[in-house]
Amino acid sequence: MSWLPTLITKTPEEGYELAIKLSRMAVKKTQPDDAARGRMRPDYANNADSLTMASHVVATNFQTVAQANDYWRE
Repeated sequence: MSWLPTLITKTPEEGYELAIKLSRMAVKKTQPDDAARGRMRPDYANNADSLTMASHVVATNFQTVAQANDYWRE
């Protein structure tokens, strides 16, 4: 089974959680070495610019999920 079977979610909150997962998976696929990601984490975890950029990536992914869900309109 695929880790991403659909972009369809029941609620905006579920959509936001999916956006976070998309963002995290992008990092994992870009840098598959767990140890390398672990070594880098302190550098970005305490950097306001890095955290702002991470928020931007999540927001972009949330926009994609929201569009796929027709903005949760019935």
